Amino acid sequence: MRQIVLDTETTGLNPDQGHRIIEIGCVELVNRRATGKTYHVYLNPEREIDEGAIAVHGLSSEFLSDKPRFNAVVDEFLDFIDEAQLLIHNAPFDIGFLDMELRRLKKPYAFMQARCDVVDTLVLARKQHPGQRNSLDALCKRYFIDNSGRTLHGALLDSQLLGEMYLAMTGGQRKLLLNEDADGSNGQANASRRPVSRDGLVFAVQAANSEELGAHEQKLDQIEQSCGGPSVWRSLEDNA
Repeated sequence: MRQIVLDTETTGLNPDQGHRIIEIGCVELVNRRATGKTYHVYLNPEREIDEGAIAVHGLSSEFLSDKPRFNAVVDEFLDFIDEAQLLIHNAPFDIGFLDMELRRLKKPYAFMQARCDVVDTLVLARKQHPGQRNSLDALCKRYFIDNSGRTLHGALLDSQLLGEMYLAMTGGQRKLLLNEDADGSNGQANASRRPVSRDGLVFAVQAANSEELGAHEQKLDQIEQSCGGPSVWRSLEDNA
């Protein structure tokens, strides 16, 4: 299965009010492994950027002034994502902006959901963790994913973090494992079920599944709420 983790940054919140995409970031997964292929581009939106948006992503009109326009990169972007399954956090936002960019072009292009199957990871997270915060930052904390470098939103970085979060949430896999060997023998292919040898006996160790990890996180949240501070377990995980 080929999946593309996708994120965008924009000049504002509403494409119907003329707001535009200013950054696209994509990470390719094949059979739940990162291939090392990415797509990343900054775009000149040909309009001003809302101050609130700049506070989120830090991208200024001056920085974007010499960057390509969407119509110059549309074909290479679509070639990268076509016929893949798209993984997007709060998909209606990004899809709405991408479809609006396609509408602006003189050449008729099929819209995103006609090109790709779209999976909204925010919907998945809300099903896994009802009643809890399910922002990307909150999910990274819940699944012990290091997002310390995320001082501002960035489309490529957020796609990489989202890919790790999706794999952890849907199968207990914690890292975007690269296909280092053609036969998959990178020593991590069966990380969720690995043999452990002791005294000549071999035992299979089965990692917790996503449902068990979610229940574990809920229990830790309850402990922290009752004691008013971080649990010892999470402190140990953070220092591991």
